[in-house]
Amino acid sequence: MKTRRFRPLTPIVAGVLTVVVLLVLAPMVLVALNAVKAPEEYSNKGPLSLPGGLYLAGIRTFWERVDFTQVLLNSVVISGCVAVLGVLLSILNAYALGIGRVRGRNWFLVAFLVANLVPQESLIYPLYYMATQLDLYDSKFTVIVIFTAIQSAFGTYLLSSVYREFPPELLDAAAIDGAGRWRTLWRVVVPVSRPTLGVLFTFFFVWTWNELFIPLIFLVSNENQTVPVALGVLQGERQMDATLTSASALLGIAPAVIFFLVFQRTLTRGVTAGAIK
Repeated sequence: MKTRRFRPLTPIVAGVLTVVVLLVLAPMVLVALNAVKAPEEYSNKGPLSLPGGLYLAGIRTFWERVDFTQVLLNSVVISGCVAVLGVLLSILNAYALGIGRVRGRNWFLVAFLVANLVPQESLIYPLYYMATQLDLYDSKFTVIVIFTAIQSAFGTYLLSSVYREFPPELLDAAAIDGAGRWRTLWRVVVPVSRPTLGVLFTFFFVWTWNELFIPLIFLVSNENQTVPVALGVLQGERQMDATLTSASALLGIAPAVIFFLVFQRTLTRGVTAGAIK
C-alpha cells in the first residue's frame, strides 16, 4: 500500500491561496451588500454592516435612469461580435503564418507584436478622423471593427506560435485523404485547437466588455453606450448616493462575472490542453 508523502509547503500554499481568494472576493461581496442596503442604514451603520433587509430601490433606480436593458444589450452585442470576429480573424491569420508558412512570416509576427504594444491613446485621433470622414461616428459597428482589429492582433500572435507546433502527421493524413487547405483548416486544425480558441473567445469577450476609453470617445449617444460608459457618465454627474453607486457597480460587473463562470471550464480545458498528451 502506497503512502502519500507529506509536503510541508502544501498547507502554506493553500493558506496563501485562500487569503488571495478572500482579498479578491471581499470588494465584490462588499459592493453586493451595499447595493441592497438602504441609504439611511448605510449612513447610520456604515459600509461594513450587514443589511437589515433587501433594499432594491437603488438597483431599480439605476436601471431606469440609464436604460440598463439597452445598455446591457449594446455591451453584449459589441463584446460578442468582437469575440467571434476576433477569433475568426486570428484563426485565418495564424493558419497562414503558423501552418502555411508564408514568406516573411517573422516580420508579420513582429508587426502583430508591436501592434499589441501600441497604446490606445495614440490611435484615437486617426481612428476618430476616419470614423467622421466615413460617417461612422457614434456607431457600434465602428467600435466592433476597432476592437476586432486590436484583439485579433493578440490572437494572431498567440495562435501562430500554437499552429507552428501543430502535429504534421494530422496535416499529412488530411492531405492523403484529399483535403485542401480550406477543408484542412476547418475539419482538422480548428477542432484540435478548440480549447485554445475557447480561451481566446472568453478573453476577447471580457476584455471588450471592460473597455471604457474607446467606447467613451466613439459612442456618445445614450442608445449606443456600453455598460462601462454608462457607469462612468452617470457617476460623473455626482447625483448618486453610496447605495446607488454600489448598485451600479454590481450591475456593471455581474454580467462579466457570470460569463466568466459559465466559461470557466473552457478556460481550464484550454490552459491544461497543452500539458496533456
